[in-house]
Amino acid sequence: MNVTLQINDDVLARARVRALQQGTSVNALVRSYLASYAGPDDSEREARRRLTERAELLAADRHYGQRAWTREDLHQRGPG
Repeated sequence: MNVTLQINDDVLARARVRALQQGTSVNALVRSYLASYAGPDDSEREARRRLTERAELLAADRHYGQRAWTREDLHQRGPG
């Protein structure tokens, strides 16, 4: 979708210079800002929810199958 904005010429000129210095464009900056302002979409929210859920499960079960390593185990060399 195309959007028309009214921006003061001086502000736009300074924004273009700064964007160029950062290796981007005013258009890309506005797109990025609006995406950030709008917040995550449903798929991002769902992915974060699943990640948090898995992290909580791992944290709750962190001792399952845990082995008590000895110094000798950690420094044991393989055959040959």
